Amino acid sequence: MIGSPTARTDELGALAQLGVTELRSAVSGLGAMHRSVAGTVFGALRPVLGSAIDSPRMVHDAVTDGAYLSMDALLDTASSAADAMPASTFAVSQTPHGAVALGVLNGLIGDDLDAADSPLAARMSIRSAGRPIPVRPAAIADEFSDARGHVVVFLHGLMESEQAWTIGGRPSYGHRLSADISAGEVQIRYNSGRHISQNGLDLADLLADLVLLWPVPVSRLTLIGHSMGGLVIRSACHHATERGDWWPRLVTETVCLGTPHLGAPLERGVHVLSSMLQPLSATRPISNLLRRRSAGVRDLFHGNLTAADWAEQDRDAWQHPPGADVPLLSTARHLFVTATMTRNPAHPLGRLIGDGLVLAPSGRGEPTRSRLGLRFSDGLDLGGAHHFTLLNNDDIYAWLLAQLRPRRALPSAPPDR
Repeated sequence: MIGSPTARTDELGALAQLGVTELRSAVSGLGAMHRSVAGTVFGALRPVLGSAIDSPRMVHDAVTDGAYLSMDALLDTASSAADAMPASTFAVSQTPHGAVALGVLNGLIGDDLDAADSPLAARMSIRSAGRPIPVRPAAIADEFSDARGHVVVFLHGLMESEQAWTIGGRPSYGHRLSADISAGEVQIRYNSGRHISQNGLDLADLLADLVLLWPVPVSRLTLIGHSMGGLVIRSACHHATERGDWWPRLVTETVCLGTPHLGAPLERGVHVLSSMLQPLSATRPISNLLRRRSAGVRDLFHGNLTAADWAEQDRDAWQHPPGADVPLLSTARHLFVTATMTRNPAHPLGRLIGDGLVLAPSGRGEPTRSRLGLRFSDGLDLGGAHHFTLLNNDDIYAWLLAQLRPRRALPSAPPDR
């Protein structure tokens, strides 16, 4: 259980507490597995060796119990030391490496961190150089003093942070768009372990405030998401449209890079594996570990976008019904990029493994449901690339720039004479 009456409110202290808690949980799981396997082995030997097996078993149990008790005592000492650490103002989350590490942590157990109100849980926020930018008039005006009417908002994927867009040490898409077409780059960080629908609602709220507080009138809004980020964008557009927000009318494009619109096979595989391991006492600790995966990860079973898709559902049931049909925003273009690890996207192996995490048909919305309507002409298939290539790639940027570059209006027809 994460969180306690004495839970730390500083990031370093909270990390220390969490480390001890997770280590204790791991030792407990290993102990349960060890005892189960040992019990099975000694039980199988007893019909052969009879009572002669009792003495070795007693010695084994005494040694192992003593070892686990010693580890418990050591962890108690470590826990006390973590609690006694002086509070630190150092913000791990604002450093590049810290942002990456906490992004992974949030993706794994972010829903638990959020429920415990842990300082390690990322809040939906605008980020600049790792710092959160308050959504207040003065802060927005100061941060975006050279603002233009075209705003491009970037959302990272599962277990990522906004640092992911600079993978490979290259300038981000947003930085390059700012230079090439004077578009305002806005980087968002969020807790990818929470439900997609929860993050979608928070994004809808943030965009409503951002559009209102932007230093100049917003004339065009482009939303770009990598992987899960694309689903969060779709969820936000749905929430905002349902409640009649103004900002969706400003959205001219959404761009989904490797987004599993119809779900991800890896989550389905982990779900099946955890169910298969649960009945056996020897493998139940592994199953319990797999079942700890976050709500955000579980939403990728089908690519769920609304709260109704997961509310009152048994999260560990064998089967999960598909989520609600959520249509694409009708007033915008919907661009997408898929990748395959084979150079030829049509290669049988490429069809089987996709980009390593998302299959190309899911990224294109195939087989098409009524909630989708992605047009092949609005997409790009990239061969010889993996899932994280999509975050920063010259070919993708060239395609993206061509799609987002302002287009000249066609000359009007001459008047009839």
